[in-house]
Formats: sequence, structure tokens, C-alpha cells
Amino acid sequence: MNEPLDAGAAAPRPPRVLAVANQKGGVGKTTTAINLATALAACGRDVLVVDLDPQGNASTGLGVPPAGRGTDSYAALIGDAGLAEAAIPTAVPGLSIVPGSIDLSGAEVELATAAERAHRLREAIARHAAGPGAPGRDYILIDCPPALGLLTLNALAAADAVLVPLQCEFYALEGLGQLTRTVERVRRGLNPSLEIQGVVLTMFDGRNNLARQVAEDVRRHFGDKVYRTAIPRNVRVSEAPSHGLPALVYDVGCAGSQAYIRLAREVIGRERELAA
Repeated sequence: MNEPLDAGAAAPRPPRVLAVANQKGGVGKTTTAINLATALAACGRDVLVVDLDPQGNASTGLGVPPAGRGTDSYAALIGDAGLAEAAIPTAVPGLSIVPGSIDLSGAEVELATAAERAHRLREAIARHAAGPGAPGRDYILIDCPPALGLLTLNALAAADAVLVPLQCEFYALEGLGQLTRTVERVRRGLNPSLEIQGVVLTMFDGRNNLARQVAEDVRRHFGDKVYRTAIPRNVRVSEAPSHGLPALVYDVGCAGSQAYIRLAREVIGRERELAA
């Protein structure tokens, strides 16, 4: 890579669970999940991505086509399989994924009357972390669907923190406000320790007046919660999923890949501050 990553001290155990969430679609959520996970793995961390989106785009973007998915996150949610059984190694050393599938579309209906329906993923992660011979994980990143339904609720109930990708557009603050209210409700009712780890500005174009204004508004409103790194709009990042590769593998030197490397450093830095 053009910029060396700081291997640093090992992340704390048990694994830190980060939900990558935004109820709006098309904001770079899945792109952020897979490229941040790749950068963290390149930094020497052991990372598991849980694809909780019925579209399964994170799985495709990490080189796992629908025909190669087999046991998936749906099976883990309903209790038919554990995360270790469902996890598939990717081409990136230290990075595995529990793939998503269209079966997740029916999970909200199937779990609607189930006991502890909002805690299914948290229980699966706890079993994974405590299971005999289970591989050590530094981070578990959950790619959430673009909705605030039961799947996202499971992710928020299981997570230590939320990472919010935010596109610099007119409705950005409105959508972020809705998500922060949801996080507060989850904190009160399901997961008292849940916090927003940070907000990352995505598809940022500094030449665009509206993008700059939205970025200023978000930083003024949320202060230090907004990462210093903004992910630029970049064609190489957009091309990478069609090749089944994270952008950092497809073209590590492009502006988008370099931004995700810097974002990974920020995430690790914030985690160290919390652990201190």
C-alpha cells in the first residue's frame, strides 16, 4: 500500500462490534463496510463482516457470489447455524464474511413472534466469541439494510457502537436525526451501552457548494463525532464491486482507497481512546 498502516497494539477482547447503518439507501454504507473492514484487516486486525442486508451486496463485493454462499446470516439469526460455521474467508488475509441472502427478507416476518427477537444476532455473536476453538476476532462489522426494521434492530442491539455513512446531500441531516433517535430508543430499551462511534461523510465532492455546506452543517451539529476523513466520490471505488473486490484490492492507490485507509486509522484511534 502507498501508506503503511499502523499495526499497533492488539484490539481489546471480546471483539468490538460495529454496526454500519443508515436507513437511507445509496449513501455508501456497504462500500464503507467492506473497505473499512479490508483496511482494518490490512492493519493486522482479524475482522468478520456480517452481511445483514437481503441484497447481499457486501458478500458480492467481497467476492462471494450467490451460488457460493451456502450457510448465511439468515441461518445464524434463526438459530440453524453459528457464525463460525457460516463465515467464509475472503481473498484478504484476516477478513471473513458471513454472507447475506434474499432469505433475510422473510426473517422479519418469521421472527415477529419469536422470543427475544431483537437479540438473535447478539446471542449468535456471544456464542461465536465464547465457543470452543472459535477464531479470535478484533472487529465484527455488521452491514445493515437501508431500513430501520427488525434486521437493523438486531444489529443495533448486538453492537457496541454505530458507524454512520452519510452522503453530503440535502436530506442528510434529516435522515441522521432519525437514526440518532432510533439509537437513543435502542439504548433505552435494548442496549444501554450503544453509542455512535462516528459519522463518515461519503461521496464527497469538494467542488460542489451543496456538499461543502452539508459537510459544514454536519460537523457543526455533531462536532467530534464526525470523522476528519471524508470519502471522495471516486470511480475506482464504484468499479470495484463488479470485480468482486474491495477498492483497496482493486486499486489501492486511488483517492477512495487512500481515504478508507485514513478512516481505518481514525477508527482504531477512537477505539484506543475508549480502551484507555
